[in-house]
Amino acid sequence: MLKSRAGHVEVSAHYWQDNADADIRHNIATEMPVSLVYNGISYAVMMATPLDLEDFGLGFSISEGIIQDKNELLGIKAFQEEKGIMLAMDIPKEHFAKIANHRRQMAGRTGCGLCGVESLDEAVRSLPPVRGGAKIPFHAIYKAYESLHKLQPEKLATGAVHSAAFATPEGVIKLVREDVGRHNALDKLIGAALKAGIAPDSGFILVTSRCSFEMVQKTVAFGTPVLAAISAPTTLAVTLAEVSLLTLIALARSKNFIVFTHPERIGP
Repeated sequence: MLKSRAGHVEVSAHYWQDNADADIRHNIATEMPVSLVYNGISYAVMMATPLDLEDFGLGFSISEGIIQDKNELLGIKAFQEEKGIMLAMDIPKEHFAKIANHRRQMAGRTGCGLCGVESLDEAVRSLPPVRGGAKIPFHAIYKAYESLHKLQPEKLATGAVHSAAFATPEGVIKLVREDVGRHNALDKLIGAALKAGIAPDSGFILVTSRCSFEMVQKTVAFGTPVLAAISAPTTLAVTLAEVSLLTLIALARSKNFIVFTHPERIGP
């Protein structure tokens, strides 16, 4: 039997430890199809956690280059359907014309943001490099890492979701968003930051996942100059960060991390 708790459900399970066993209740993360629809036309279907969907729609629209400004998202509304959620969005006609002939109508797996992309140019989009950004003291990275754990309610409940956080140069976390998909969590964070009026270059982003190139691409599209990941980066992530002038930090822990590109933004 399932018992819903928004971003997760409680299920019956059977627990073993050594030679003892017991019936228990256990939380598991909610994962369902979310259809992203622009001006009545389906563009993509992503597997996501059904939380903060307005943030998700706005962040996805910005990070995918569908719109350039939050005010170009003219309307957004979520509709519960039999097999998932439809996120209906309205955008200006001139932007819709660019995507009408190319739609990512796919089941987007939580670990994949490129299903349905048809060319290498689409996969690695050319973006303006990030500029500026405050100097980040090394201890601010440690502070953000240490404080993030208690700010992840779905991770604490299930152990199965990713988080993306925006922190000040002092390491104070201002926003956190969670999702079963690491890309989705980052899109939700970008949307939430835009709605809150947070300047992209006023701090850094911390993600609880490996740093694939698309995490770099979305961060660059948003305009944040420093991205810190708890897990390791990929080769393409490092290459893209280098040419995009992004400071890429990975393997971040409470007392150490590795800066792979543009270390000049990190200081004592």
